Amino acid sequence: MNKGSEQSFEVLVIGAGPAGIAAAVRASECGAHVGIVDDNASSGGQIWRGGSEHTEKQDSARWTDRLQTADVTKLYGKRVFHSPGAGVLLAEGTDGLSELRYRNLIVATGARERFLPFPGWTLPNVMGAGGLQAIVKAGLPIRGKRVVIAGTGPLLLAVAAYLRKQGAEIPIVCEQASWTSLARFAARLVSYPGKIVQAIQLKKELAGVVFAANSWPLAAHGMERIESVTVSRSGRSEVIACDYLACGFHLVPNVELQLLLGCQISGGYVQVDDFQQTSLPRVFCAGEPTGIGGLELALLEGQIAAYAACGRTAEARKLFGERRRSRRFARLLDRTFRLRPELRDLAAAETIVCRCEDVSYSRLQQHGSWRAAKLQTRSGMGPCQGRVCGPAAQFLFRWNPESVRPPVFPVRVESLIGVADHSEAEQNAATGVSR
Repeated sequence: MNKGSEQSFEVLVIGAGPAGIAAAVRASECGAHVGIVDDNASSGGQIWRGGSEHTEKQDSARWTDRLQTADVTKLYGKRVFHSPGAGVLLAEGTDGLSELRYRNLIVATGARERFLPFPGWTLPNVMGAGGLQAIVKAGLPIRGKRVVIAGTGPLLLAVAAYLRKQGAEIPIVCEQASWTSLARFAARLVSYPGKIVQAIQLKKELAGVVFAANSWPLAAHGMERIESVTVSRSGRSEVIACDYLACGFHLVPNVELQLLLGCQISGGYVQVDDFQQTSLPRVFCAGEPTGIGGLELALLEGQIAAYAACGRTAEARKLFGERRRSRRFARLLDRTFRLRPELRDLAAAETIVCRCEDVSYSRLQQHGSWRAAKLQTRSGMGPCQGRVCGPAAQFLFRWNPESVRPPVFPVRVESLIGVADHSEAEQNAATGVSR
């Protein structure tokens, strides 16, 4: 490994979404030598990359501009895949392998969409709601295309509004939550005036679009790509012609790196104390990996983690009240949009659950745990390393992943060779042997 690829930081931030950006900016303002790593070519994460909508725009500009001018080493286009020892991470980029050393680590790896398998979900143009939005932001022409949006949560409405602005036709938004749950949610919004403003804005932008509660996709149909979708709408089946089906059944926290480091995980989330510190000393976590809570909570947690990493506990404590309020709203979202048990029955016996290894629902049914299914079917052992089928199996069968092994992402062979070279060099340094 080239010496030029080794860098050391007082505070190293993994992930350049809102939580990571806030953490890097605050740590830099505290005078720390800060680095921020992200596998994308620019900062912003899914929510801010390629532009933002509504009230997010001001937050996005404010924080990304501050990061741009802050004294922070920006390591974009690099993916952390291994931790060979305490205080060191290995990352792969187009320029090869990088060794990143740190005194304090803030992990803000965000979340990804959960996909639930149903007949036809592997057809082309069936994709995640946020995924379709990201592709449209990157240049996919959507004008005049019919897009059915289905799943759960406020993200569906935000995506629908964005796609409609880009010229898409939205025949229906299918929300699996009941009208009763949604009514209770609306009543509770009185305590969150800012959320009411956002809801009113979305309602204006989606005027004329059918919104159906108690609804979800049953099957996608088509030959070379999706042509229509059958949805269950308050217990009745309805076939709707479409060019795209965008689904989003909650978010799944990205905790693979935290598991690799040895952080304590409970209920799928990284456990942190009041200062966002994990079970490991000097390792902090912020944003969705600690609990799906949205933009405001991610920004607060990122700042608290940064202040704590820099020893500024008094400044961190000043944000505790706002964080409590944001966490209450996150709990409200979780109760309102919790996945209903009927969704476990969507997959047919032949429906593919693990797309990488072509493993069907019926083959997984034969096993009693995620580990057994992996050993017997190779489910979760393909290129995505279980990032798609793992959360689906977790919901369908109530299984939990038991371990993570390096590399946490697919890497080039030369990077694996570099890991071996790094281990040998560390061993030699420890024993005083020179090559």
